[in-house]
Amino acid sequence: MKVALYARVSSEAQDVELSIAAQLRALRDYAGKNNYQITYEFIDEAESGRTAARPEFKRMIAMSKSSIPPFEAILVWKLNRFARNRADSITYKLLLQKKGIKVISINEPLDDSPTGKLMEGIIESLDEFYSANLGQDIKRGMKENALRGFYNGSQPPLGYELVKVKDGPKQRNKLAPEADTSPGVKTVRYIFALADKGKGCKEIANILNREEYITKAGKPWGRTTVHKILCNEAYTGTLVWGARPSQGLAKNEEAVRLENAWPGIIDKETFQRIQQSMVSRQPKNTHPRTVPSQYLLSGMAFCSCGAALTGHSAKSGQYAYYQCNRKFKQGNGVCNCQAIPKTKLESAVIKQIKSKVLTEENLEELVKQVNEELESTSSHHKEKLAVLDAELDDIRQRLNRLYEAIESGKLNYDDLAPRIRELRERQSKLEKSRVLAEAEMVADSDDNFNLGMVKAYANDLKQLLNESEITDCKTFLKTFVKKIETDSRNVSLKYTLPLPGTNRRREVLPIDTFGKGHEFDTKCTPLPCFRLFRLLCAHPLLFGR
Repeated sequence: MKVALYARVSSEAQDVELSIAAQLRALRDYAGKNNYQITYEFIDEAESGRTAARPEFKRMIAMSKSSIPPFEAILVWKLNRFARNRADSITYKLLLQKKGIKVISINEPLDDSPTGKLMEGIIESLDEFYSANLGQDIKRGMKENALRGFYNGSQPPLGYELVKVKDGPKQRNKLAPEADTSPGVKTVRYIFALADKGKGCKEIANILNREEYITKAGKPWGRTTVHKILCNEAYTGTLVWGARPSQGLAKNEEAVRLENAWPGIIDKETFQRIQQSMVSRQPKNTHPRTVPSQYLLSGMAFCSCGAALTGHSAKSGQYAYYQCNRKFKQGNGVCNCQAIPKTKLESAVIKQIKSKVLTEENLEELVKQVNEELESTSSHHKEKLAVLDAELDDIRQRLNRLYEAIESGKLNYDDLAPRIRELRERQSKLEKSRVLAEAEMVADSDDNFNLGMVKAYANDLKQLLNESEITDCKTFLKTFVKKIETDSRNVSLKYTLPLPGTNRRREVLPIDTFGKGHEFDTKCTPLPCFRLFRLLCAHPLLFGR
C-alpha cells in the first residue's frame, strides 16, 4: 500500500510532543514493518493543529483530491498531529475517505468497527479539549507573568533588550534600556523629540528616512511604525499586557497595567503631552468602513511599486485622487509615482473596458474560440468514457468465461474465487469512475453560444457602466478585474473572468495604455479570447439572478 507520512510540531513552546525527527523515524519504522511504500512526507514545523491553515497539510489535502491520489493512506504519530480541532478532523477525514484514503495513527490502533469509531471520536474530543485548555493555561500564565513585572514578548521594543531574571528554578525576561549611546535609544528619543515639536507621524517618517535611520527590522520608516512607537507606554517603564484583542483576554477581564516595571527611556510627562497632541490633531472623520467607498477602483488599483492605490481627498473634499499607499505612509523617498486624479483614472479604465474589450471584433473571436474549446472538452470526456467502457466490457467477458468454467466443471469455484473477487472489485471501481466521468461531462457541457446574444449582453454591460450606481459598477468590475497597475504614465489592466456555475477562472493578458502625465491614451495590445460571454450570461446585476 502506498502511504504518505505527516508530521507536525506546534508553534507553542509548551508543546511537549515528539520532535519532527522522532515522529518521522517512528512513522518510517511502522511503514517498513507493514511493507508500506512511502510516496510522500509532509512536515509542518511550528504550526498549530487548531487550524487547517498549515502549508504542508493543505498541500497534502490538495494532492489527495487528484483523480488518482499518489497515496492510499496517511500515517501520523497520533491523531492530534493530524488535527486538534474536532470539526477539521471530521471534515478532512470525510474528504479523504471519499478518495479511498485512510488516516492511520500508529500509536492509537483503531479499526472500522462501531467501537473503533467511538474510540476515535473520544480521542479527538480529548485532543481538542486538551488544546483549548492548554491555550487557557498559557493565557493565565502570561497574565500572572505580566502581573509580576516580567515581559511576555519574544522581541523587545526598539531601544530595549531582554534581560534574564532568575525566578526560582526558571528564568524569565525583563526589559532593560540599551546604553544611551546605542542607535536604538537615540532613534526613540529623536522620534519623541520631533513629535514634541509638533511633527506628525508621516513627517517624522520622512525625516527618519531622509536621514537614513532604519527600523529594528532594517526597513524604511512608515507613519504606522512611528505611531506604534509614540503610543507604546513601555518607553515610560510601564508594562501593559492584554489590551490587544490578539492577547485573548475575556471581555470582562481588565488588561494588566504595571507602573515602573523597568527603567523608562522617555519621561511620562513628555509621553502624555505627545498623546494629547496626537489626539488633538486627529481628523474627526467617520471610519471609512462605515461609509461605502466612492472610489470605484479601490481594492483593485495598485502602484507599479506593488503597493495599493488608496483614495484621498483635499481641500475639504473638493479634489479626489488615488495615491500610492506606501508613499503616503513612508514619504516621497520610497516611490516616485504621482497622485492621479480620481476621475482621470476611473474614466480611463471604463473607457478601456467599453472600447477595447467589448468590441465586435473581440466578441466574434471570443465566440469562435470558446465554441472550439467546448467541442474539444466534450471530445475529451467522450474519449475517457470510451476507455472506461472498453475496460468494463473486458472485465465482464473475463467474468463470464470464469463462470462458464465453473458451470462446466472444468475448474472449482474455490480455485477461482480469489480471481473473481479481484475482478469484481476492479469492476466496482471502474463503474464508480464512469459515474464520476459522466457527471464531469454533464457539468462541463454547454450549448454553443450565439454571437448575436453575446453582442446584446455586451451592450447591456456598456449601459450598466454608463448608468448604474457606483456600488453596482464596482461589484461588476470586481467580478473580472484582477488588477489595475499604474506608474502615473501607463495603466495596465488584468482580468480574471469567472465561468458560470463554477469557481474556475481564466487570466488574460494586460491591456496597456500609454500617456503623458494623466492624459491616458486608449492604445492597447491585442486581446486574447476572454470567455467574456460567460461572464455576461452569469452577471446578476443584469439579469436578476
